[in-house]
Amino acid sequence: MTKQPQFTVTDKPEALNVTFHLNGNEITLYVAPSRRLVDVLRTDLAMTGTKISCEIGRCGACIVLVDGVPHNSCLLMIYQCEGKSVETIESLQHEKPNRVQQAFLEEGALQCGYCTPGMVMALKGMLNNKENPTYNEMKEALAGNLCRCTGYGGILRVLRKLSSDDID
Repeated sequence: MTKQPQFTVTDKPEALNVTFHLNGNEITLYVAPSRRLVDVLRTDLAMTGTKISCEIGRCGACIVLVDGVPHNSCLLMIYQCEGKSVETIESLQHEKPNRVQQAFLEEGALQCGYCTPGMVMALKGMLNNKENPTYNEMKEALAGNLCRCTGYGGILRVLRKLSSDDID
């Protein structure tokens, strides 16, 4: 008779230390590796600027920058942040509005504001990698972000304002 392998299933995965830079500060957390970054940010670190909406990576409300690149924090497990640099919307609170934030304000591109942090971070991430993007490149950078309030008119004006195109 062949002995079957024994597996132990636990509902509480072992915690581990995860060290990463958050908004320029190195932090170490002792957490379960399977926790989502969005939950750690909002619940453990009280950084509620990163929003939760769809929870499956389709709305963009939870976008943060990881090593300068936009990521849906609802799809990232905390262990994936080990050694990385994570930047949330809170990283912008101590400086004057950057050009993306200023454009959102000037163009009235927000209503309830729930989607705004994710959109700002997505565009900031794009502008980190391309200084003078075209309107269409910026529109594509926001393809994963949904807004349920504004009708997108103001958001499209933001893209026109920030783009390198000569669009009237």
